[in-house]
Amino acid sequence: MTRIAVVLGSTRPGRRGQTVAQWVADVAARHPAASVGDVAFELVDLAEYGLPLLDEAVPAVFGQYRGEATRRWAATIGSFDGFVFVTPEYNHSMPAALKNAIDHLFAEWNDKAAGFVSYGVHGGTRAVEHLRLALSEVKVAHVRSQVVLSVFNDFDYTGCDMADPTSAGRFTPGEQQEQAVNTMLDEVIAWSTALEPLRATTDAASDGNAVSV
Repeated sequence: MTRIAVVLGSTRPGRRGQTVAQWVADVAARHPAASVGDVAFELVDLAEYGLPLLDEAVPAVFGQYRGEATRRWAATIGSFDGFVFVTPEYNHSMPAALKNAIDHLFAEWNDKAAGFVSYGVHGGTRAVEHLRLALSEVKVAHVRSQVVLSVFNDFDYTGCDMADPTSAGRFTPGEQQEQAVNTMLDEVIAWSTALEPLRATTDAASDGNAVSV
């Protein structure tokens, strides 16, 4: 079975991302591939891992993780075949917590596929531009289709105090957005499946090295 994580990349208190990520996970659970048991989706909330600002003495490419939080994060990411990143846009880029989480690992990301759901004043598109670059360096294949959510059009602020900067509004995605999620998921599933032989080869090589040491 192909396992795909819906990764919530914001750790900010009061984040809109929690609602958005749960919506993505719910849509994913209704995907035909999930319905027949070919694919399993799981919500992974970065805030639950407590990753420190990168403090590993050895570069991640060597896989010599020392920190307990890093090892736990590695075990989680290593168990998946693909990812859907849910990210806001902060100052023309992704959240620092998400970049930090990517930088903590290397091999656990390799030869897997990723799709994106972004939200923000500009739909989060610029965050995904940077996210694609970072993921390329850890050998993640990212699909073309992207779900872009506007804080103006996909959220309802009826009854909210607009003078309150913490007011998140109510998430009300447009009808077309669920189809956009499914289109993106189709690609992530297909690419995750296509990359399976590469992951198998890497795993076999790692096992062989482990035996010979």
